[in-house]
Amino acid sequence: MPNILELAISGKFTKLVEAVTAAGLIETLKSPGPFTVFAPTDEAFDRLPLGLVERLLKDAPMSKNILLYHVVPGKIMAEELGKLMSMKTVQGQELKIEPAKGFMHKNIRVNGNNIIKTDIVASNGVCHVIDYVLLPK
Repeated sequence: MPNILELAISGKFTKLVEAVTAAGLIETLKSPGPFTVFAPTDEAFDRLPLGLVERLLKDAPMSKNILLYHVVPGKIMAEELGKLMSMKTVQGQELKIEPAKGFMHKNIRVNGNNIIKTDIVASNGVCHVIDYVLLPK
């Protein structure tokens, strides 16, 4: 079974993988975990303000701060996620979860953004695909 990093690479999350590389987080996403990762699509990165992606790729501390805001300790599947109100990230801040009605992934939101695919299981956790890059305060 692939780890979270291998899933990102095979899932064509090219901008996420570039940011993970720039932030020096490759070994973290290959480690045993378990982790829950909210993985932004390439389109999500395209929605960021002009120039921010380029800054992320050049500023490792900024990139690391933003990426770790997408990671929660433990393996939290969609059914459990839909029952939560918030989660503390590895970065240290909270993510606001809007519970699902009927536990359908399309109804779960994180910080007001859509989770578009859930429960992509990896050897070291689980990924949920999101439609926007989450930005910490």
